[in-house]
Amino acid sequence: MVNPPPTVLALDYDGVLCDGMKEYFQTAWRAYCHLWQLTDPVPPIGLAEQFYRVRPLIATGWEMPLLLRALLTGYSETEMAQDWDQLAQQLLKQEGLSAAILAAEVDGIRDHWIASDPTSWLAEQYLYPGVAEQLTLWLNSIQVVIISTKEGRFIQQLLQQYDIDLSNLRIFGKEVKLPKHQILRQLKAEQPDAVFWFVEDRLKTLQVVEQLPDLEDVQLFLATWGYNTAAERAAIADDSRIRQISLEQFCRDFAEW
Repeated sequence: MVNPPPTVLALDYDGVLCDGMKEYFQTAWRAYCHLWQLTDPVPPIGLAEQFYRVRPLIATGWEMPLLLRALLTGYSETEMAQDWDQLAQQLLKQEGLSAAILAAEVDGIRDHWIASDPTSWLAEQYLYPGVAEQLTLWLNSIQVVIISTKEGRFIQQLLQQYDIDLSNLRIFGKEVKLPKHQILRQLKAEQPDAVFWFVEDRLKTLQVVEQLPDLEDVQLFLATWGYNTAAERAAIADDSRIRQISLEQFCRDFAEW
């Protein structure tokens, strides 16, 4: 158990509260079809499952069509995991693309989907088992903050589908245009005596916070059910600052974290 329990619980959204993997694949595949001018909109059998396994390798959404390109041109999941950053740059050069082009394509696909059929877009995302109930309990006892790179309005829409009362929930989404560690700094400045816990599934994000002296008293947790790899989890096995928790622990009392 980590003592004392939090008075402010900061949570990432995708990969901690919400499983958006199906939406990621659908958006990535639509972008891929447009970029590589495929006439058959039906993805190959098994491609989605492969994508789900390698998705944790990437940091930002523009890389998703490149993941599909790597898979569809014969790279193994092992090869991709060895050095995805280098492979991504190699693929960009080979295909005559840039991060900006891919980002515009992915964002455009998603924006059109949301504008034309928001119901089906939301249907491709759901809260992990037990999260809705646990979030409701927390909102009745402590301050809960969601810090996400997804737009806040979409977070609100999904949570409302689960009948979660948002009146006591603070959401800092993509529209805030600040890195997560900076948002944590602002929150701590507002409540210098509060006990902060931060749950995130991206190891690099936690490691940035870990290195900042002014955030040294924020307890950090890596959500092992989210978008991280076995290699990343093994790399911090002895890290005294970043604790790994399972979804089962997450949905229990803080004494079991």
